[in-house]
Amino acid sequence: MSFSHLPFSAKAHLTHHLPSGSLSPMSDTLDSIPPTPRRKHWLRRCFVAVLVSIALLFAAASLMSTSDSRAFGHSVADWIRQSEQGQVFDTTLSITSVKGLSDKISGHSLSLRWQAPSHLLLRTEVDGKKVALARDDRLIWIQREDSGFTVVGDETVPCFADDPSSIVPISLPPYTIPVHSSVARFLLPLLVSVSPRNPDSSEQKIRPSRLGKLIGLPDFTLDLIETPSAENVLQCRVSFDGKEIDLSFRNPTWSEADADASNWAVPKDAKIERVALSHLVRSARVLRSRIGAKTPPLPPNTGKAKIVRTSGKGRLEDHDGLRVLFLSGSPEEIGRQHGELLGPEVRAVVEKMVYGIGVASSFAKNRWFFGEIEEATNRSKPFVPPSYLAEMSALASAAGLRHDEVQLANFFPELFHCSGFALHGKATVDGKLYHGRILDYMIGVGLEDNAVVMIYRPDDGNAWVNVSYAGFVGSVTAMNEKKVAIGEMGGRGEGNWDGKPMAQLVREVMERCDTIDEAVELMRNSPRTCEYYYVISDGKTHRAVGIKATPDIFETVWSGESHPQLPDPVEDTVLLSAGDRYKELVTRVKKGYGHFTPESARELMTRPVCMKSNIQSVLFGPDTLDFWVAYADSKNVASHARYTHLNLAELLENVTSTPEQR
Repeated sequence: MSFSHLPFSAKAHLTHHLPSGSLSPMSDTLDSIPPTPRRKHWLRRCFVAVLVSIALLFAAASLMSTSDSRAFGHSVADWIRQSEQGQVFDTTLSITSVKGLSDKISGHSLSLRWQAPSHLLLRTEVDGKKVALARDDRLIWIQREDSGFTVVGDETVPCFADDPSSIVPISLPPYTIPVHSSVARFLLPLLVSVSPRNPDSSEQKIRPSRLGKLIGLPDFTLDLIETPSAENVLQCRVSFDGKEIDLSFRNPTWSEADADASNWAVPKDAKIERVALSHLVRSARVLRSRIGAKTPPLPPNTGKAKIVRTSGKGRLEDHDGLRVLFLSGSPEEIGRQHGELLGPEVRAVVEKMVYGIGVASSFAKNRWFFGEIEEATNRSKPFVPPSYLAEMSALASAAGLRHDEVQLANFFPELFHCSGFALHGKATVDGKLYHGRILDYMIGVGLEDNAVVMIYRPDDGNAWVNVSYAGFVGSVTAMNEKKVAIGEMGGRGEGNWDGKPMAQLVREVMERCDTIDEAVELMRNSPRTCEYYYVISDGKTHRAVGIKATPDIFETVWSGESHPQLPDPVEDTVLLSAGDRYKELVTRVKKGYGHFTPESARELMTRPVCMKSNIQSVLFGPDTLDFWVAYADSKNVASHARYTHLNLAELLENVTSTPEQR
């Protein structure tokens, strides 16, 4: 940017407004107009006015700014000028401490190499693994350095393998400072206030000036801290909105541009997988949006519900901050209602799951996520009932998404594989059945913001409740109107995808099975994937069973029975967990045996039985179709968050009513 780019002249004004292709002839015409005396006089007056204006601005700047502010402005302007000249900037940035932000970012450091406008190289560690990320003009690549696994974003690669036309053009922005050095030199002293350097202090504070606040600069404080060390280290503290972050820049240096292209190029020994550039760009956007994101706790329970909006026979209600979604009709109707009532939430879940955590997981597994999830989807799809595929298609259309994206999001659990229990008979104070389900799964990625309890009444099959998240057609936590409840726990066996996806199998149990025996037989006789564990309960017969299921193995453990993986059985209970969490669950059940109520049964699910990743906890009371549901927020894991008490029978009574009837 320079002042010559600003439309001060008539020629520049026309350049700014004329359509493409019309500039050159008009420019030639303007240049050929002879300078008449009137025109000369007008130009002289304009030139004098501009000079006077500039003089007044500089005079105002001198009066409104201090010498320290001007010195700061000159220093920043010099850095910007070096970037404008194409020099290369190198430093190592470290986050030494944080306050009011996630502790996970504290202690991290990265090396940075940058040359405007289109070259960047970052190196850092993520979960103990060294990662490099670079932009080389129109190319973006990311490498896990210990394994050499490298994805190269290529704008000619389709987004979806099954659709060669799914190429999304990407316009990469220039990596430049959006203020010209001469503008920064003039404006910064006006917009920020720099405290005089105190000989007795090592800090110098920079804040928005009155003018800066007037034009909308955020309220911040930047502390520049001198270090007594001989090393070239710049330390600073940034404070804003009650948060603080301490940074250090080691050896920040500018050097002349290096013509060696290998500084930015993909390493020669890399194991390259070329992928759609748009996937990497969307992933970066999603991951950036999660920085500092918070999910607030739900407000206190009042027992009140209100209708938010309706779609056909479906509607969305708010129960003290908890979304309850009512879906009714054919697969196409249910999918359309889902997409129309929760469109923004569905899109957010797809973005976070597929383009956020999905793409990021590639580097932990040394395999490109989209290639893996597309393989899992294609191998599992033949086993999925056509009605579920039709529902996904209608959901995608209504939510404004590609069908591929919704299908991939719904097959996601097949790649990423919690605790469960059932208490009845002698174990509970009233002999009733209580079925607990603890979901420990990817807390903090944004699913919490899109939690929803879904009440299904399909034209064909049982009505049921799905404790889930926007956009998911399958289920991992559910209870149907026939008093059968189910919860799933993931195991191993990843890659065994030639079968019915787990989430679809759980839904099929809900819609087709009236008893626990029917549920067991359906699961036994279905083609299955991977390795999963289930707890199924039946409020009609007060029976419960634990199931271990792989494509080749199907084992059941009924109440009170033992198993090599569950060596400490308790009468009238099914207890499924792993390691120390299983031992703690058994200890708690034995201690409270014979006295369990809905309240004390929920206490079984608190830490350490649940994990730090506990995103959802549910207690079913199949006898009466009561259930209590809790989702995690930014302060609490689910088992320590607010529970909402609902009753499936009562909800079903109103599932097809209109707002006026309620």
